Amino acid sequence: MTSAWWSRLPRDTRDCFFLLAVIAAVIAPHAGHLPWWSSALTIVILCWRSLLAARQRPLPSRWWLAAIIVLYGGMTWLTLRTLIGREAGITLLVMLMALKTLELRARRDAFVVFFLGFFLVLTQFLYSQSLLTAAWSLLALWGLLAAVVLAQMPSGVPSIAIAARRAAGTTALGLPVMVLLFMLFPRIAPLWGVPTEAIGRTGLSNQLEFGAMNEIANDDSIAMRLRFLDGSAPPPEQRYFRGPVLTRFDGRTWRAPDPSASQGWLRGRDDIATSGPALRYEMTLEPLRIAVLPLLEMSPGAVGSEISLPDLSITRGPELQWLSPRPITERMRVEATAHPAWRAGRERNRLQLAVDLELPPASNPRTIAWAHELAGQARFSVLAPGPRAEALAAAVLAHVRDGDYTYTLAPGRYGEQSPHVIDEFWLDRRLGFCEHFASSFVVVMRAMGVPARIVTGFQGWDAEPQDGYFVVRNANAHAWAEFWVEGRGWLRADPTAAVAPNRVIQGLALQPQPGVIGQFNPTLWRAMRNGWEAVNNRWQQLVLNYSRQNQFNLMKSLGFEHPDWTALGQALAGVILAFALATALWIRWSSRPHDAWSRQRARIAAQLARAGVALPTHESPAAWARTLRSQLGPKAEPAAQWLERLERSRYAAGQPAPAWRDFAAAARMLRP
Repeated sequence: MTSAWWSRLPRDTRDCFFLLAVIAAVIAPHAGHLPWWSSALTIVILCWRSLLAARQRPLPSRWWLAAIIVLYGGMTWLTLRTLIGREAGITLLVMLMALKTLELRARRDAFVVFFLGFFLVLTQFLYSQSLLTAAWSLLALWGLLAAVVLAQMPSGVPSIAIAARRAAGTTALGLPVMVLLFMLFPRIAPLWGVPTEAIGRTGLSNQLEFGAMNEIANDDSIAMRLRFLDGSAPPPEQRYFRGPVLTRFDGRTWRAPDPSASQGWLRGRDDIATSGPALRYEMTLEPLRIAVLPLLEMSPGAVGSEISLPDLSITRGPELQWLSPRPITERMRVEATAHPAWRAGRERNRLQLAVDLELPPASNPRTIAWAHELAGQARFSVLAPGPRAEALAAAVLAHVRDGDYTYTLAPGRYGEQSPHVIDEFWLDRRLGFCEHFASSFVVVMRAMGVPARIVTGFQGWDAEPQDGYFVVRNANAHAWAEFWVEGRGWLRADPTAAVAPNRVIQGLALQPQPGVIGQFNPTLWRAMRNGWEAVNNRWQQLVLNYSRQNQFNLMKSLGFEHPDWTALGQALAGVILAFALATALWIRWSSRPHDAWSRQRARIAAQLARAGVALPTHESPAAWARTLRSQLGPKAEPAAQWLERLERSRYAAGQPAPAWRDFAAAARMLRP
C-alpha cells in the first residue's frame, strides 16, 4: 500500500520528499553539537516544507525567509556570542540548508542544496572521525549523489532506485582514488591536526571534589588501549597510570599546584631513579580534557625532560606527571617505557616539605585529633623519622583494612550536615570509594607530620585483551596517595587496596548500572561491546593513526631507498597522472559504439567521408542511399544499392546481409 501511494505522487513531490530525507540524514550527526533550539527549528522547517510538498501549496514569500534568518542569527548570537567560528558557522550553515528548501523553484536552487550538503558532510569530521561517523557520512554522500542524478533527469518520472544505483557506481569508481590520495597525500601540520574528536570525558581533572568521582562510573567508554612490545604485562599491583597530582586542600576540594609556580623552589624537584627491568609499551590514547598524559608508572625522565610527539612536546613536571602545553584533544599513539621499580624525591628541604603538610585551619578537627592520638603512641616515638613515617602509614592502612569501612559507589552525599567531610567519612559513616579513602589517608598523614599528596589517574584494565590490546576505560579512573619518607622519597600507598583488594589486585573498574541488554544477558552485552570496540580499534590503528611514518614506510616498500617529502610528492604526482591517463582512455573507449550495428554504421560513415560525402549519423541506410544519388549521380549507384540491401537485411526477414567487400569497392569508386 505504501509503494502504491508513493508511485502515485507527482514527480516534484516525490523528489522533494527524497531530498528532505537526505538533508535530515546529513544534519542528524550535528544535532548533538548544535544548540537545542537550532535542531528544533530545523526540524520545524523541514516538516513545513514536507507539508507544502504534500499539499502542493506555494512556497512562502521571501519575507518569511528573512524573518527566520533574523531569528536564527539572533538566537545564534545570544547563545554563542559570536557569528564566526566552528560552532556558529556550522549552526548558520545548517540554517541556510534548511531555508534553501523553502525556495526550491529551479534546478539551480537544488544544486545549491546539494553543495551545502556535501560541505556539511565534511564538517562532521570536525567533531568525530570514528568508524560510525565515516559509515554515516558515506551513506549521506550516496543519498546526495542520488539526488544529483535525479536532478539531471528532467523528463519523465525516473526511478529513485535507478538514480541510487548510478550514484553507488559513481561512489565505487571514486573510492580507489580516495584510498590512494589518503595513503599518499602529505600529512602537513597544522592542516592534519584538526580535532579528531570532541573533548573527551576521562574522569580526570586538575581538581577533585570530595565525592565527585562516582560520576565517572557511568562512563564505560575507552580511555586508552595499550600493548606491551617486550614480553607480558606487569602484575595488577603495578598497573598505575599517573595523571594529575593534587596537593592543595581547602577542606573539601583537592587542587593541583599553581601552574605559575610549577618550577618554583617551594615545590621541589622529584627527580626519579629507576631500577630493574623496563616495560616497553605502545599506547593509543583517546582525547582528554586535561593537559596531562597519563603514562604507566614510572616512565623515566628527569624533571624538565621531554617526550617528542608529532606537533606536540610533553614535558616531565615537578610531581613526575607528563604535562602537555595544551589540553589533549586528538587521539594519539605513544610508545613509552615504564620501570615498575622506582624512587623519587629523596632530596627535599623543610620548606619544600611544608607545602605537602598544609591543612586548612579549623577543618576536620576530630580526624586531626584522631591522627594526633595515633602518632603519640609510644611504639612510634622511639623510631627514627624514616621508619616512623612508614610505620604510621602501615598503621593507617591497617585501620582501614580492619575497621568497619565499606567500599561502595553509592555512599550518599557528604557535607550536607557539616562542612567537615573527612570527619564524617573517617569517623562516622565510613562509606566511600577510592577518592574518599585517598583524601582521608592524606589528611591523616599530614596531621601526623608526614608529607603526603593525592595522585589521580587510572588503575587496571579489562581482564581480556581485545585484538591484542589491553583496554583501559574511563571507569578505571582511580585516586591513590603518596607519602614522603626520609632517605627513600615518595612511596605509593593505596588505601583502596586495603578495603577493596579486588579493585586493585584484579583491576576491576567501577561498575555502573547495566543497561537494558546488560540486565537480561550481561555476557551477551559484554561480547557485543567488546566486538564493536575491537572493530573500532582496527579502524583507529589502520586509518586514524595512519601517519607520516606510515607513508614513508609505504614508500620504502615501493622501492624508494630514502623516502622523504620529495619522493612522496613524486609518487602522488605519478598516481594522479596515471589516473588522468586511465580516465582519458576510458572516455575514449566509452565514446565509441559498442554494438555490431552501430560499429558497422560508423565504418560506412568513415568510408564515405573519405569520398568527401558527410552523412547525418541519425539517418537510415536508405536515406544515405538517396543522399548519395542526389549528390554524386550515377557513379554512386553501386554504393546506394548496397545500402538499400543492407537496410532490407536489417529490417526484412530472410534477407541476407550484403558483403562488406562489395561496399568497400563501391566506395573506392567515389573517391576523387
